[in-house]
Amino acid sequence: MGRTSKDKRDVYYRLAKENGWRARSAFKLLQLNEEFRLFEGVTRAVDLCAAPGSWSQVLSQKIGSPQGSGHVVAVDLQAMAPLPGVLQIQGDITQLSTAEDIIRHFEGCPADLVVCDGAPDVTGLHEVDEYLQAQLLLAALNIAAHVLKPGGCFVAKIFRGRDVTLIYSQLHVFFSSVLCAKPRSSRKASSEAFAVCQGYDPPEGFLPDLTKPLLDPSYSRDLNQSDGPTRSIVPFVTCGDLSSYDSDLSYPLDLEDGSEPKYTPTHTGPHLAPVPAGLHIEEEGAAGQGDPSPGLRHQHSGHIVPAPGCPTATP
Repeated sequence: MGRTSKDKRDVYYRLAKENGWRARSAFKLLQLNEEFRLFEGVTRAVDLCAAPGSWSQVLSQKIGSPQGSGHVVAVDLQAMAPLPGVLQIQGDITQLSTAEDIIRHFEGCPADLVVCDGAPDVTGLHEVDEYLQAQLLLAALNIAAHVLKPGGCFVAKIFRGRDVTLIYSQLHVFFSSVLCAKPRSSRKASSEAFAVCQGYDPPEGFLPDLTKPLLDPSYSRDLNQSDGPTRSIVPFVTCGDLSSYDSDLSYPLDLEDGSEPKYTPTHTGPHLAPVPAGLHIEEEGAAGQGDPSPGLRHQHSGHIVPAPGCPTATP
C-alpha cells in the first residue's frame, strides 16, 4: 500500500494506527455505542466474524474486566492474534457446535450483546453481494437466537439493497426495535449500514434451527410486493455528531497536546505479497550477473514480454 493511497490518507485509518486499533472499523462500533448506548449493563458479549479483531478490542476495553476474565467471545473461521479478556473460537457461525461452544464458555448463561461486522468477499455484482451479505446476516441472527438473552441486543452489518425490506421484516419478528444506522466513519459511497436490533423477544414457542435454509427468494419477492403491516419500513439513523471526521475527506492528524502523531504497531502485520518470478530475473541482470534472455524484459505487471526492437514470437 503506497503512502499516498486512499487508505493511508483516510483520517480514521490514521487514527486507528495512532490508537492501536487493529482496523478503522473500531470507530464504527464506538460511534454506534455513542448513539445507542450498546454497552450499558453488558457483561457478556459475542463478536461474530471477528477477524482481524478491532470490534473485539473495543468490547474487551469497554466491558471486559482488567483481570481478563474473558467476558467476550470472538468467533471467526480464521485465527487471529490473542486479545486480553477475549476467548477465541475458530469455527463456523452456521454450525450448531459454535453456538454450543459460546454457551459453554459463559457457563450456561446467555449473552447480553451479539455483534457481527462480517462481509463476504465482494464480487462486484451488487445483487450477488447483497444476497450473500443477507445470508451472512441471517446466519449471525441464527447464532444470536441460540445465545442471546431476552431483551438483548444484536448489531450486524447490512447492505442497503433492493431486498433489504425482507431483512428488516425478519429482524422485526425477533426484536422490539430495529433501526438502520450508518456511522460517520463508514464511507458515504458505500451501501454499508448496520442493523441495530434491541429488545430480543422471539415469538412464543420459537426454537432456533441452524439446519434450515436462511433466505427463500420467493418469500422475498412476495414480501416486497405486499402492503400494510407485513411490509416493514425501518428508520435510518446516522451515528456521530457533525463535529466528527468525514470519512470521505482528508485531514491533518493534529493531536490535542500538539505532539506529532506516533504510529502504534498492531498485533498482526500485513501479509507479504508474492514476488513475481520474473522480478528475480531482472534483479539478477541488474546486479551484473547477466541477462539469461537478452530479448526479454520484465514489465511492471510481472509478465515477461519482448523488449522493444525484438521480433515477436508467433504461437
